[in-house]
Amino acid sequence: MSTHARPLAEHLAALSDADLSELFSERDVRPDVGWQDFFDAAEALLEPASLARVLPRLTLGEARTLQRMAAGERADNSDDRRTLERLALVRPDGELPPPVATAVSDRPALAPSSSHHQGQADDRAAAHAAERAFTTVATIADLLLAAKDRSFALLAGGTLSAGERRHLADSGVATESVDHLLAIASSAGLVAVGDRRLHATDIADQWLRSSVSERWSELARGFRDALPRGIRSGRGGWIPLADWPQAHPWDSAWPERSAALTEQARLLGLVADDGTEPAWAAPLRDGRDPDPASLTALLPAEVDRIFLQNDLSAISPGPLAPALDVRLRTVAARESAAQASTYRFTPESVARALVAGESEESLVRFLETVSLTGIPQPLRYLIAQTAQRHGLVRVSTDAETGRTRIESADPHLVDAIAVDQTLRPLSLTKHVGSLTTRVGRDTVYWALTDARYPATLVDEDGTVLTGERHAPVTTPEAGSNDYTSLIAALRSHQGPDADAAWLDRELEAAVRAKAVLRVTVGMPDGSTRELLLEATGLGGGRLRGRDKAADVERTLPVSSIRAATVIAQ
Repeated sequence: MSTHARPLAEHLAALSDADLSELFSERDVRPDVGWQDFFDAAEALLEPASLARVLPRLTLGEARTLQRMAAGERADNSDDRRTLERLALVRPDGELPPPVATAVSDRPALAPSSSHHQGQADDRAAAHAAERAFTTVATIADLLLAAKDRSFALLAGGTLSAGERRHLADSGVATESVDHLLAIASSAGLVAVGDRRLHATDIADQWLRSSVSERWSELARGFRDALPRGIRSGRGGWIPLADWPQAHPWDSAWPERSAALTEQARLLGLVADDGTEPAWAAPLRDGRDPDPASLTALLPAEVDRIFLQNDLSAISPGPLAPALDVRLRTVAARESAAQASTYRFTPESVARALVAGESEESLVRFLETVSLTGIPQPLRYLIAQTAQRHGLVRVSTDAETGRTRIESADPHLVDAIAVDQTLRPLSLTKHVGSLTTRVGRDTVYWALTDARYPATLVDEDGTVLTGERHAPVTTPEAGSNDYTSLIAALRSHQGPDADAAWLDRELEAAVRAKAVLRVTVGMPDGSTRELLLEATGLGGGRLRGRDKAADVERTLPVSSIRAATVIAQ
């Protein structure tokens, strides 16, 4: 039993439920932890393992304040000290609990702080930063479109698998900075992890259809708001980038994370290659809303028209407006990405648009709106032919049997599907001119689509359904543990007599450890007597033990014990 736990236990008992929840959350306390009372909580929070988890999270100022206090200096009532009190590392009276002082003494001394000033970027550096920000926004859009089509498999560490990287590289996405780009997208809530896969969220589609300036603003705001405490400034922005590597001095993993965050800031154009700051980064650094005007002034103008060619290609004479680019890429595959991008129409790409809910009429109307050259006859023919074939194979659920049914007006298609070796895992069986299987309707539909059959989903009434292979996930909210039950359990053991409760705990611990106690006992005449007692048992309101001086067994009423101190074990 550590005597320094008692002041912390009394402090915890005096905190509000909200303050306790915040403390437990920041100290990574499990809601189902088996604490019985506030003395258990205090001792656990002062254990070396618990302190080893919280100390690396301290900022440079907090760590320096803690070291000064461990050296005997009395810290002023600064924000850093108040944070340390909130984390239960410093007592409200300004004293440092001995376990904390011991843990801090093992840490290397911190160098004095130094201030850095980040200069403003010149025109050339700002232009390069703007170009990089434009490339970052475009590449994240490519990643989101790919994730909407097929979620990404993740390794145990949360990074993309080698297979996913090869797939992205084959589709034209540069993979050198893909982990950083996905981290930026995650900070903005555009992607989320589920079932060891990375999915586009429900707000990704809206972001994809926004302008470049709006896209960048959302990414930059999300990046800033997700920054760790150590590099956030009091105004809500961030400290100079030169100070980021020292922001969490006791975290061994911080140098790597700091380097990653600095690279993400560079990719977003928030810092130039020479370390200077572009004009559009200043509002964010100061905690204000993004102002991308000076950034977009350096970007190429967007266009809203394209050239359609007889060879089934399309050419954009400049960066295509995002909303148009997203829709065009549902019906055509992009072949090259630059200020003048090219797209290619294929039977598969047109079929994909029809699966997504387009029709022959809507596609023709869209292309007539955006084309500077009209719609070439080969493209009209491709769309008409693909639309005519689309829906020849109908996939539904049989209301009576619950099995998935595959039907077609073309019996040759049904026969081809029945003998297609790529579809053997579906275990298809013939039934009255159709095929049935126990496999789910959606799985069968996408298997047929992948095998390039003109499949359509229909419901029980025959209504065509729009196919969506990977539904977006909900943008995750910042979660927090619910400590209501834990706090209620601690409060239920909180008695009015803290001295008596503490004495009971000391005696219980001494009995478990078979420790020798110096016991102060109150006598009937009002005097006190000290005994050296080897504790052997506690029960029925009495302490049993061997008197070390008289070598006899004694039984003492706990109510008569005024104090007990462990002197040997």
